[in-house]
Amino acid sequence: MAVRRKWWIGAALIVLMLLGLLAWNWTTLSARARLGAAYGARIGCSCRYVEGRAMGSCADDKEPGMALVTMTDVPDQRAVRASVPLLAARTARFKPGWGCLLDPAG
Repeated sequence: MAVRRKWWIGAALIVLMLLGLLAWNWTTLSARARLGAAYGARIGCSCRYVEGRAMGSCADDKEPGMALVTMTDVPDQRAVRASVPLLAARTARFKPGWGCLLDPAG
């Protein structure tokens, strides 16, 4: 019985330490997610609407470390939406003569 109780206390301490680490680094994680989403939207839009490539080939343009960034084509708006799950999302729209422009951050 005592071993099981010690196991639960140890597991609870590890969870608390991980939550504390997440809270400590939240600003950095959030900023990187916003940056990755914005970059992914801009690069995806340029790939799709400036270069005219298929959306599937645009995933190859992502930089190392952008594995969590997903890009989605929005063809009726000539836009690409990129997101990092639960953290950030940005959209870039193609404007003739200007190229791909990010929507204002909200």
